[in-house]
Amino acid sequence: MAIKDLTFLIFPLILSLLMLCSQHFAHSASFFSTTTGGRWAILQESIGISAMHIQVLKNNKVIIFDRTDFGFSNLSLPNGICRCNNETIRHKDCTAHSVLYDIASNSNRPLTILTNTWCSSGAVDPNGTFIQFGGDKEGERVIRAFTPCDDDSCDWVELSRPLFSRRWYASSQILPDGRIIVVGGRRVFTYEFYPKTSQTGDNFFLRFLVKTRDPQEENNLYPFLHLLPDGNLFIFANNRSILLDYTRNKVIKEYPVLPYGARNFPCTGSSILLPLQLNRGTDAAELPEAEVMICGGSKHGSYVKAYTDQVFEEASRTCGRLRVTDPKPSWSMELMPTPRVMNDMLLLPTGAVILINGATNGSAGWNDAVNPVFHPVLYLPEEHPAQRFVVMNPSDIPRMYHSTAALLPDGRILVGGSNPHPTYNFTAYPYRTELSLEAFYPPYLDPLYAHLKPTILGVKSTGGTVSYKEMFSVTFVLTFYRSDLGMSVVMMTPSFNTHSVSMNQRMLVLKLVNVERLLAYGYKVNVIGPTNVNVAPPGYYMLFLVNAGIPSHAVWVRVR
Repeated sequence: MAIKDLTFLIFPLILSLLMLCSQHFAHSASFFSTTTGGRWAILQESIGISAMHIQVLKNNKVIIFDRTDFGFSNLSLPNGICRCNNETIRHKDCTAHSVLYDIASNSNRPLTILTNTWCSSGAVDPNGTFIQFGGDKEGERVIRAFTPCDDDSCDWVELSRPLFSRRWYASSQILPDGRIIVVGGRRVFTYEFYPKTSQTGDNFFLRFLVKTRDPQEENNLYPFLHLLPDGNLFIFANNRSILLDYTRNKVIKEYPVLPYGARNFPCTGSSILLPLQLNRGTDAAELPEAEVMICGGSKHGSYVKAYTDQVFEEASRTCGRLRVTDPKPSWSMELMPTPRVMNDMLLLPTGAVILINGATNGSAGWNDAVNPVFHPVLYLPEEHPAQRFVVMNPSDIPRMYHSTAALLPDGRILVGGSNPHPTYNFTAYPYRTELSLEAFYPPYLDPLYAHLKPTILGVKSTGGTVSYKEMFSVTFVLTFYRSDLGMSVVMMTPSFNTHSVSMNQRMLVLKLVNVERLLAYGYKVNVIGPTNVNVAPPGYYMLFLVNAGIPSHAVWVRVR
């Protein structure tokens, strides 16, 4: 028999064995996390600006911006538009400092920012409008809005009512009533709310922000905020954390100190709220457990040593997990495969966490870190502690200070930015200003698992929106479905990412009622909506079906 004939016979056998193996192990989500290391792809060599801030919008576009006093970018504004001279511009600037990126077409168009957005914060309101707060110099009290549109007519709008305090390095969080809370900032120890009302005094002192400020380094900037299922706000700064009842301006709990260094800017680590499991309780009124995880950062003093002496201390290798809903919570410590500072942490639809970007030595700041970390790491929260960290395939682009990452509706991770210089510097060695965009494809996007990937056809619910505690259905097609392999329905918020903080990041695993077969490959899953507004603030979410550890492409749903 000829070799080509033998190959013709053997290849289908090998393919069948692979299919059988994938079906056999499909019950374990971790199988898909460890069999391949993911892959990288360059999307654009240059978008013209450095992606310092990034937000995915409900129409599958991404708003990206840096700062207005970097100097001239590599992208001109259209129709001869220029920014007028002000305190931060010595010469007329006719270049863009923001773009709108279209995921489907892999294209972008320039947008116009009027005031400086450097180190600002943001959140998406219940209507899907991106609200953006503060920045530096003339932008420090400005509130901006960007409302998504399906043509090229939308652009930044600056609102008439300003913030009460200057907000530079502040953080924002959407609240159950649809308001947004803005917390902290450089030498600012208060919080306030948006929208602004006619009432005065919308600025509340928070002593916790004073206590957590280191005299030389601060280390309490960009505090980590997480809305808990009881409606109160978890706030972490430096190495300490509290539970705040913002309706009464009262701290109702102080948590134990997280050891081994500082975790907030400039000794920058990252934080997430692990998935809220709404599918595990039997009582609809029962609150899900909430657990915060914080990874990376630097020793106290690392920023001063890097900035003044160019001595780059090794970053923290530790992660801490704190079950904040426990009566007496305590930190459970783990070690990452490598030290990491300026790392980003994102939730994936599978419930895994990806740690991406950053460096092994130094701190955040201008040229204050060395040795970039090129390998993303998957963290599997429910595996045995010895098997939780899985090192993925590396990029070859350093992503350090001012880099960003965001989960896209198709399951990829959008990665951009990195500029450790106070201006654009495209020739600096070894770390230039980076204008490229790339995507990381997690292992669940490997073609090997295509037969396990659902395709959502539609969502049917009362009034076209997902309502609290009410059942709705999702129809989908799937080549290979077996009930024992596991099906879940998850909703995820699109987070605002900057400076290693993914504000408003949230994942809900919904309560599944049943799966019905409609056609040969057609199915319907019935599922119960989120418990209440504390668990799921009103607004737009990405809804994924996850079959045997393989997520679908998301569809957008509105919760209200």
